[in-house]
Amino acid sequence: MSVTIKEVARRAGVSIATVPRVLNHNGSVTDSTRRKVVQAARALNYTPHAVARSLITSKTFTVGVLLPGLYGEFFSELLRGIDEAVQHRRYHMLVSSSHDTLPDLEAVLQAMSGRIDGLILMSPIIEAATLQANLPKGVPIVLLNGHPGDHPFASLNIDNYGGATAMMRHLLNHGHERIAIIKGVEGNYDAEERLRGYRATLAQAGLEPLEFDGDFREASGYEAAKRILETMPRPTALFALNDAMAIGAMRALREANIRIPDGMAVAGFDDIPVARYIHPALSSVHIYIHEMGVQAVGLLLSALDSSGGQQPARRLLPTRLVIRESCGGHP
Repeated sequence: MSVTIKEVARRAGVSIATVPRVLNHNGSVTDSTRRKVVQAARALNYTPHAVARSLITSKTFTVGVLLPGLYGEFFSELLRGIDEAVQHRRYHMLVSSSHDTLPDLEAVLQAMSGRIDGLILMSPIIEAATLQANLPKGVPIVLLNGHPGDHPFASLNIDNYGGATAMMRHLLNHGHERIAIIKGVEGNYDAEERLRGYRATLAQAGLEPLEFDGDFREASGYEAAKRILETMPRPTALFALNDAMAIGAMRALREANIRIPDGMAVAGFDDIPVARYIHPALSSVHIYIHEMGVQAVGLLLSALDSSGGQQPARRLLPTRLVIRESCGGHP
């Protein structure tokens, strides 16, 4: 027969209510009490039953994660950070994508309703009324990389503007005056902030922008680079607003026998793991993607622990330049 919580409490010499507080990391207990409970649980090989935990605590011990898509290294690295953090707190995650349309968002929220204790959401569609209408009252929400508008949710954003201006200054300092940009998805807050940094830096230098459409996928970077090569006089540098488009652009440049960085410098944004392994290695604006996932879980579980007693936290994650061979310069 399986070991019960009563047996763990009896062996540790504590009340039955103390055992779940220790094992679920909820509530304050002394270090000595925590050690007794942990030692007793290990000695008895006790494993909490998920259904029993839910019945006792009225929690599902599941975090919902809703992203605009699941394809690409950015999302896999973000999910890795979230997964590590929820496992550390003995939670699980339920993952889905919304595909950026309101009906899809509502459908996924309704499917998650009652099955999650809180939600981590990255979506260009952030309407408080929609979120609150499709989730049980009091479910905490953490928004990732969304417009910082007037909403009652915790949020975690990247310093996209600062990262873009830093990369642009680096390119300008290395003599580039015709710098083309491959933009991201229209309406995407990350893309808007990065584009704003590009435009502001050029305006300060008295230079004209050279903008080309993209959608954050490799194929759009490839097609945009072919259009850039038709522009005369030809730009000497290309800044793609994510690494996937930069990698697609590099393929187009190689096919046209344009040497990187001698014929055209290339820079990206995100610094996904593969950026350092392609040839030439890609210069990029580093985002702490894994850390974003970890911090998002921390914000969400903090909101759960406080039971709505705290103001929603708003955080801005820094970025840093990672200069490699693709732009031909040095930090």
